[in-house]
Amino acid sequence: MAKAGRTRSRADALSASSVAILASPSRTRKPMHSVSQPLVPLRFTAIGDAGLPAIVFLHGFLGSGSDWLPFARELSRKYRCILVDLPGHGEAAFPETLIPNHYWEGYFIHTVDALARELQSILTSPAFLVGYSMGGRIGLALALRHPELFLKAVIISSSPGLQTEEERALRRKSDEGIARKIEKNFDAFIAFWYSQPLFSTLKSHPLFKEVEANRKQGSPRNLAMALRLLGTGSQPPLHHELAANHPPMLFMTGEKDLKFVEIARQMVTLSSYSSLEIFPGCGHTLHTEQQKRFLDRLKDFFNTQEEAS
Repeated sequence: MAKAGRTRSRADALSASSVAILASPSRTRKPMHSVSQPLVPLRFTAIGDAGLPAIVFLHGFLGSGSDWLPFARELSRKYRCILVDLPGHGEAAFPETLIPNHYWEGYFIHTVDALARELQSILTSPAFLVGYSMGGRIGLALALRHPELFLKAVIISSSPGLQTEEERALRRKSDEGIARKIEKNFDAFIAFWYSQPLFSTLKSHPLFKEVEANRKQGSPRNLAMALRLLGTGSQPPLHHELAANHPPMLFMTGEKDLKFVEIARQMVTLSSYSSLEIFPGCGHTLHTEQQKRFLDRLKDFFNTQEEAS
């Protein structure tokens, strides 16, 4: 399996096409300084023939759509891979004039719905969905709010949010402290971030230095803003919606990522059309730590859907 990467030239080598979107929550474009209708920066890179079944990939915090390039290279002969840069990440920068006002209550759902509208214009038929961590939370909300867009979803190392406002308020306070670390000393923040136990197996992986170097290419201003606007404390809980989900879902976690193993088990219990796969010996970044196994599971899961249809 090829190494992970995020440079645009590698996407170009795969005959990628990309488009930047600055989406408002409605088709009527609002002024850039609007607070009541905040804009949602997104960038889409498509790899593979437009006539192929599509897979939409959503990255985690600090990442970008090009985190998925090793998988797009392997899948693009049979699938059109749509790699999304989420707000504040990769080339989806927040406008310099944009300043959060009380973290724009509801921005998480604005992002989900803006992403859905843009995908409606890109997709020619229902697609598959893959989301990791922050991208998994956004992807879960996307699949639950807009099930007509997707055939199946793979949600990796993620959660349905926090159930009580008290929990969410505490998380927002914690995330504010982290956002300030990002703004104060970005390199020190990266070292702090990857010192967390959920990344212990990644730190001993041969790809860690490359992952770390890629993360340092991010914009501290944009990442701090993304954390404030899209963090778990700013996300509405999705527990009740899980009970009525329609696209079949595969939840994936790493065996050593104990918190998210338990969360995934809870989500499977809540969801009628779901299953759980635990990757042995892995932490939070199972798709990086065991790339071949992850790719094989994607193929199996998506091919089963195609045969059923």
